[in-house]
Parts: sequence; C-alpha cells; structure tokens
Amino acid sequence: MPPAVRFGVNYTPSQGWFHHWLDFDLDPVRADLDSVAALGVDHIRVFPLWPYFQPNRTLIRDRAVAHLVELVDAAGERGLDVNVDGLQGHLSSFDYLPSWTRTWHRRNLFTDPEVIDGQATYLRTLAAALAGRPNFLGMTLGNEVNQFSAGPHPDPDRATADQIDAWLERMLAACEEGAPGRMHLHAEYDATWYQDDQPFTPGQAARQGAVTAVHSWVFNGTAQRHGRTSVPSEHHAAYLIELSKAWADAPHRPVWLQEVGAPAPLVPAEHAAAFTEATIANALDCPDLWGVTWWCSHDVSRALADFPELEYGLGLLTNDRRPKDTARVLARAAREARAGAHPAPAPRTTALAVPADPAARSACAPGGAVFGAFFRLVADGARPTTVLDTRAADTAHLAARGITEVVTPDQVLPTPHGPDGSPVRQGGTRS
Repeated sequence: MPPAVRFGVNYTPSQGWFHHWLDFDLDPVRADLDSVAALGVDHIRVFPLWPYFQPNRTLIRDRAVAHLVELVDAAGERGLDVNVDGLQGHLSSFDYLPSWTRTWHRRNLFTDPEVIDGQATYLRTLAAALAGRPNFLGMTLGNEVNQFSAGPHPDPDRATADQIDAWLERMLAACEEGAPGRMHLHAEYDATWYQDDQPFTPGQAARQGAVTAVHSWVFNGTAQRHGRTSVPSEHHAAYLIELSKAWADAPHRPVWLQEVGAPAPLVPAEHAAAFTEATIANALDCPDLWGVTWWCSHDVSRALADFPELEYGLGLLTNDRRPKDTARVLARAAREARAGAHPAPAPRTTALAVPADPAARSACAPGGAVFGAFFRLVADGARPTTVLDTRAADTAHLAARGITEVVTPDQVLPTPHGPDGSPVRQGGTRS
C-alpha cells in the first residue's frame, strides 16, 4: 500500500502576519498551532523572511534562527511536521529581498557569485539548525522565486535556463549539506509550466529536488475564462499535478500540491467550501500525490494595509482562530486520509502529448491547445495525464507509467451530448 496522502497548511501567523519575526512571541504562535492541529492536519509550511534573518551577506541573526527552531519545536509538540521555506522572497504580492541585493548594491539573485555564496550559507545554516529535529521535513528553497527571474516582475533578475540549473543545484546541495537526507525541494508559481520565456523550466521542476511542487491558483485566467464551478477551475490543481509528470524522469516521482486556495472574488466566500471540496477530491484522484497543503492557515489582519483584497480572506481560520467551512472540508479530508478512506487511485491510462520544447509551454496555459484538450477529455469522462511529445512512442516509458493510449491536442475534439446530457462518442475523436 502506498503511504496516505498528507494534509497540511501554509502557516500564516494570526498576529502580525510574517512580520511577527520582528518581535517574535511564542505564546500566540502556540495558540495558532493549537488551532491548526485541531484540524487534524499533519504538517505546516513556514516562512522566515529573508531580510529579517540575513540583513547583511555575512550576518545571519542567531536570535532569528533560534526563534525558527522554537517554532518548529512547538509544532512538533502538537504532532505537526514542518517544511521551511528559505529565500523569502515573495509573499502575498510583497517582495522581501535583503538590501545587499538591491538599489546601490544591485546584484543578480541567480548569477552573482557573492550573492549565491550568501544564499547558500543562509540555507545551509537554517537546515543545519533544524537537522536534529525529528519533525523537520526539509527545506524549500523559497516561495515562488521564479517570479524574480522574468516578466511580469517590474525589475527582474534575468538569467538563462542553464544559469538557473546551476543555481538550483548549488542551493539544493547547500540544504543537503546542512540537513542530509531530508526532503529538500524548490517551488515555483505556474509560470514555470505556462510562460514561454521563463528560465525556470518544467524539466527543472520535475527532476531537481526530492519531489515536484506545484502551486495552483485559478486567478491565473482559469476562473476568469471558465467560471468557478467549471471543469477547468475545479480540476486545475489536478491538471498541474498531471502536467508535471510529463517532464519527470522517474515514472512515479511524488508530486506535492504545496499551495492551493480559494481566492475571492472569483471564488466567493459562500462558495469556497464547495470549491475546496472539489479541488481536493480531484487532486486525490492523481497517482503519486505526496500531499495537499492549503493556503493558508489564518486570515491576514485588516489592521495591515495594502494587501490585495483577496489575501485578507484566504485563511482556513479567522484572525481569532475560528474555523471556516473550508477548514471543516480540509479537516474531513485529513481525517479520512488517516483512516485509509482514500484508496490509491488507478493509473491514468490516457496521456495527452505536450510540447517538450519549453519555448512552447504556453500551449499548456489557460487558452492554450493542451489546456483546452485536457479539460475536454476530463469533461468527456476520461482521467488524462500528460507525456512529452518526444516520449509519445517510448513504449518502456509509457508502460512504466501505465499509459496505454496517447492522443494529441488536435485529436481531442469537443464531444457532442445527447438530449439527456450524456456524452455521445463519435469516431475519430481519438486515435
């Protein structure tokens, strides 16, 4: 039997948001973690803010690191494992980069040798501080750091895919040096899968690090085009999970749905629980899913200014730690996982061919040919996965993944429906 899918939350402190690191107080953190543990989840993901921890390239604040260790220990006391994001980086529309990389000290985050040395030292230090904690899962390099590497960021740190390869290898090695054998990974937002000029590529996401991480947000054009209750919106997370598998070399590489949430107003508050339930159910139908980690634990306080409106209500719990309907949905899924109520999904035997060329990955984005074909298959009752067009005739690769049929986007025609609404198959829709 494969291990049960893990359920967790991205921890957003109820008091002070991530600025709580400036005047860290363990008592409200403990209260937050009590409210998280009450949901029955088994892990959290936490976010040190990089400039607060490493304000100078050669100064990593001992007290800040000690506070992180205290948080991890408090989580362990409540039965929660912890993944730690290092290079924050970018959170909820705000950038947090140390002054030694900006303005008068402007240096490229991904290519400058001194910056890279400082980053590696920082990640190694955090990992080493936590290496002896049994509930420490491992490091994520940072939160969606690919947003710094290309547009639409207003001041990107440009790099080539080869330079990003080298950067990822160096950063992951630093984490491994600090905490050998833990689950170290990197995680990007969906431009990695959808944006043609992104130097962070699908191949890197699916091959480097211990697991593949995907972040699913339907405000990327999916809900705008199709609506909150559409097949694409309710299956978007599952689509990213299956899309990532096209680039993986290991046929059963684990995939972590590391971020997913119900963003208003595209998903109004009164419909958030239904969206959450559908998203989780569809993700659980994906083989090799490591876990689901919801964004986020607690709402952003209205006392804090200038956040995008959607950020204030994304929490599973309110600022006074009361669970919302979305929390109850996640808690039920976590409870069922512990009870073994989620059987391992069957292999997905139909694969949609996707372009191996990363310069053509926009075909996979909302509005693209691959995106449209995938969801036509889903609407037709299929359970598709994906395969690179360069592997579509590789019988050993297909067999290892349980794939028995490969189709191309132009073969997946809209399926007509009969008077009762059921699909009417016609010849020629697949070959």
